[in-house]
Amino acid sequence: MNSFNYERAAAPGGAIRSGSAHGAKFLAGGTNLVDLMKYGVESPTILIDINHLDLAQVTQNPDGGVAIGALVRNSDLADHTLIKNQYPLLSQALLGGASPQLRNMATTGGNLLQRTRCYYFTDVSFPACNKRTPGSGCAAINGYNRIHAILGQTDKGSTSGESCIATHPSDMCVAMAALDAKVEVEGPKGRRTIPFAEFHKLPGATPWIETALHADELIVGVTLPPPKFAKNAYYLKARDRNSYAFALISVAAGLEMEGDHVRSAGLALGGVALKPWRKIEAEKVLIAKAAGAESFRQAAEILLQGAKGYEHNAFKIELAKQGVVRALTLASQGTTEGVQA
Repeated sequence: MNSFNYERAAAPGGAIRSGSAHGAKFLAGGTNLVDLMKYGVESPTILIDINHLDLAQVTQNPDGGVAIGALVRNSDLADHTLIKNQYPLLSQALLGGASPQLRNMATTGGNLLQRTRCYYFTDVSFPACNKRTPGSGCAAINGYNRIHAILGQTDKGSTSGESCIATHPSDMCVAMAALDAKVEVEGPKGRRTIPFAEFHKLPGATPWIETALHADELIVGVTLPPPKFAKNAYYLKARDRNSYAFALISVAAGLEMEGDHVRSAGLALGGVALKPWRKIEAEKVLIAKAAGAESFRQAAEILLQGAKGYEHNAFKIELAKQGVVRALTLASQGTTEGVQA
């Protein structure tokens, strides 16, 4: 690990000013950043401790939605009454992530900024990684790629080929994508709101640019719209073991029901791309139809359009389709206790 300076921020403005320095990184829970520093992947020159900022509240907004501070710990958010009762999909996803010890440290803002757990990214002995060294290649494409992406590897219109097949590791973010959350950030030019679908970036020709966050901006919170899926929500996570394992695929499914018909839907996949994967068309195909296997499979086919597997992960395509059908089925039945398969 390289040497670095340490500062403790007392207010967001001070944190933002310090964060604009070259090589500066914000430190909250540190569950991802500190590991990457130990591996030699991250080498910040300044660590700015933001844990003393007043950003650890969960409050209901006048419109019925919820505001979540960037420093709310994952365990506290999962167990918060507003979240458990009104956004069970988010609570389930949080409880499906990592381990209790890590959830006690990890924060909402830090979870948004998790970097991939690709073996070739975190092991600096592999020189080919376009995220670490732009232009060096992607070792995973012809390597051991069981956990890697099957969607979004190449942006439409890109001539760069497949520059990165890593996946985004967060469970929380998959649920927030399905819930249509918004990310609140502050910088030298003031505050701005980033729609969740625009926050994480696909690799394209610049896989090292992972989010829409500017270098001198600080995440201050996340807002959720008024709840629609409180009674019909299910988070499914398929992984190799029941704890402390990342998703091979995950599905966040929320349904607003009128009798046995779907009034509205939120649907997102995790473990399949460098960002939570959502297609509005897949949700639209469910609306005004009776909840059932036929429309659920149709939504799954739309969501997985264009999927491409590699030597070790082609199984993910059908696994994801079946996962979508299962999650939607359980959500439609009013099952709100998410299961990790």
